[in-house]
Amino acid sequence: MKKFRFQFVALAAIVLSVVSFGSCSDDNDPAPVVTGKSSWNKDQEALASAAASYPHWQRLSSSFSFLVESATASTISFEGADDADGPLVSLFQTDVNNWYPTKIFNYLYVSISDANRTIAQADSSYASGSLSQNTIDVSRGRALFIRGLAYLYLVELWGEVPLILTANNPSAQEQTARKSIDEVYTQIAKDLTEAEALLPAYEQIRSNPSKGAANAILARAYLQWAGKPLSQSEVAAIATNKTDPAAPSWDSEKLQKAVEYADKVISSGDYSLEPNFADLWGVKAENRSAEHIFTIHHDGDDRGDAQGNHQTHCPFTFRFDLYEDNHIGPSDITLLDRFADNDTRKKWSIISSLYNIDEKIGKADPNVIENYRKYDYVFPVTSPRISKYIHRSPSFAEAAYSKEEGQPNNINRIEIRYAEVLLIKAEALLNLSRASEALAPVNQLRQRAGLSNLSALTQAALENEWYLELFFEQKEWLNLVRWRKLVSNVLTETPKYEYYRSDYANVASIVASKGAESDGTNGTVKTNYPFFAKIYKHLHSKTENVSGKFYRFPIPKGLSGNDLGITQNPGY
Repeated sequence: MKKFRFQFVALAAIVLSVVSFGSCSDDNDPAPVVTGKSSWNKDQEALASAAASYPHWQRLSSSFSFLVESATASTISFEGADDADGPLVSLFQTDVNNWYPTKIFNYLYVSISDANRTIAQADSSYASGSLSQNTIDVSRGRALFIRGLAYLYLVELWGEVPLILTANNPSAQEQTARKSIDEVYTQIAKDLTEAEALLPAYEQIRSNPSKGAANAILARAYLQWAGKPLSQSEVAAIATNKTDPAAPSWDSEKLQKAVEYADKVISSGDYSLEPNFADLWGVKAENRSAEHIFTIHHDGDDRGDAQGNHQTHCPFTFRFDLYEDNHIGPSDITLLDRFADNDTRKKWSIISSLYNIDEKIGKADPNVIENYRKYDYVFPVTSPRISKYIHRSPSFAEAAYSKEEGQPNNINRIEIRYAEVLLIKAEALLNLSRASEALAPVNQLRQRAGLSNLSALTQAALENEWYLELFFEQKEWLNLVRWRKLVSNVLTETPKYEYYRSDYANVASIVASKGAESDGTNGTVKTNYPFFAKIYKHLHSKTENVSGKFYRFPIPKGLSGNDLGITQNPGY
């Protein structure tokens, strides 16, 4: 079992109480609340206080997928019946009672509450003289980092949000008054800049923030901010429309900041692309891969983790049981075609077949992959699988680990990796009209993927590289919102899908259009036609329900069901 570097201690949250929910949204019992001191007496107290902000993020690793992946054309959630929380996001029927916005919004603020307390304790401890300056600096830097990252997610997903910066007894106005987009981003930049000055240059344990991590998140924040995110009134103007707002008018000063912070990460020499894309994934890469910049640590359910990383579990929930719906997965077979066959990222992003090394065929040579049973994730039984997080066999990249290993959720979530920094730099340069300079970072990614270099970079080509490199890494919705293409992407891409066709509307139409399926040896293949009718329903619901209001998620209730008193987003 993996070990945390520091003991996590939960501190008092502001106004939010905690409850548990089921399935992939399972939370273990919340950690006990403890009373914070005004200052620290020991170094370990300071480090534990700073670490207290981080377990709340463990609860969110899969939740980001269910919210920001399912609310796109590319991903479908079948985590329960269609009136369950995950499927409702997938159907574009998200409302104020949905668990996923509730969970993310509230736990980000719980994390902010703990960070605020640590910052206040650090400020008091400088004056007390009882701790080393370095310990206080690191503890304060970590708290500032996590607060900045939390506010970045909040402003991206909800727009104007309350800025709570007070450690004890924040006023009702502080907890409910929504601050402007620029005010929130200004605070994010301030927090991360201060954090960068206090943190160590590099951390071998990537779940500990470093200067590199702060600079990488600053680059991300400035790119988002440079696109002039939609204000509340701008979202209200398009809330019921099936059209996107006008393309972003980029802020060149903030684009340049994005380039500068990306360059700080690049020039540090601490990070680089993993030569083999396959080596980015799984426990073997944790705290070893030169590409990982900041991660969320996971030990897995019931192992001292606030919640295991179901981002790795839910896309391959039932492994080789083809007749059970995975909790989340690709929305169509044609998504395989987005990747060229010679793109080395393909089989590590989305797959249509996999071998099971628990099922050996006869007494044939065990060192030959074809001597194990192969499962096909295709019609007429099931659909492709997201494959970045499948626990692969050590012997065969084309096979899963034995069932004794299972599909674990103790794999760290990668918050940001070097490849994203290269894409941030490229996008900022492209929108600064420096397309020739933007080519180099994109071509680095293409070379690693075994593809030829681009000779010129267009916006469309850049968007495709974002998609191919970071497939199912919780970036697509954020990218589409930044590019002002969320609605049009759903309306134009989804109708092209195979499973959108009327052939898949219901069991009768599937049988009538497809006829009997045969494997050529054993007669008729067992079918799972209701599964494809379900995909059809989700795809059509996406196009029917998508509108401008989905540029934001609804302001939810508190974890205990209380009204938070925050003005609701348009359309909800």
